[in-house]
Amino acid sequence: MQDNTKPGPYRRPVAYLNDKFLVSPDARALRILAEYLEPLAHFRHEKIRDTVVFFGSARLTEGGPLSRYYSEARELARALTAWAEQFTNNTHRFVVCSGGGPGIMEAANRGARDAGGKTIGLNIGLPLEQLPNPFITPELSFDFHYFFMRKFWFAYLAKALVVFPGGFGTMDELMELLTLSQTQKLAKKLTILLYGSSYWKEVINFDALVRYEMISPEDMQLFHYVDDPESAFEILRAGLMAPFEGESPETPSIAKSRNPQAPEGL
Repeated sequence: MQDNTKPGPYRRPVAYLNDKFLVSPDARALRILAEYLEPLAHFRHEKIRDTVVFFGSARLTEGGPLSRYYSEARELARALTAWAEQFTNNTHRFVVCSGGGPGIMEAANRGARDAGGKTIGLNIGLPLEQLPNPFITPELSFDFHYFFMRKFWFAYLAKALVVFPGGFGTMDELMELLTLSQTQKLAKKLTILLYGSSYWKEVINFDALVRYEMISPEDMQLFHYVDDPESAFEILRAGLMAPFEGESPETPSIAKSRNPQAPEGL
């Protein structure tokens, strides 16, 4: 007769199926790695070669007091996507990418969608919940927990950056990419446009930074001021058509090592 009073052997689930472990502090490195590997797999599957990133405030909505920025971001993204279609072969070039939320982010994704192109949204969980806008290509809509992994994906594929008026988040993202360009940590040329010259010249006094010798005069060549979609498109087109030295056949590298003894590709 079977004795049912003895407990059976306890079998712990394998680690990668153990939800309690995966959300624990000890598994933080796995969660960080997942925010690198999952987007990478989707970008490869969707054959995304490189991007043009749109930054700007979530508060610049359609119909708002500064709604011209929304409509102009939408038009620029539409024109850029329509132009980039000629380069689509085995990969998709110059795909419009945003932070995935409302405002300028929505306008950029919407403009790319208007042109029938793929478009990327890199959303992030915030205290005031930010939901992905409905214009992102579903296979290219991502939610991040870690700001630094989200920033990595903004920088890794970007060939150009269009920065509309924005607040802390927009300025944080702008300064990150300006710093990487200034310090030559990007193994590529990055075209950076500040859209809305009166806004940007008022909120960031770059001339004062030069005057106080906090940046070099040549650092002012890292970006361009623009005020309309047509001018922005022409500068983007010229920058994107320029040759990129050492460009990889798959994706560009970032933070390329300057140590000649380092292994290839680091």
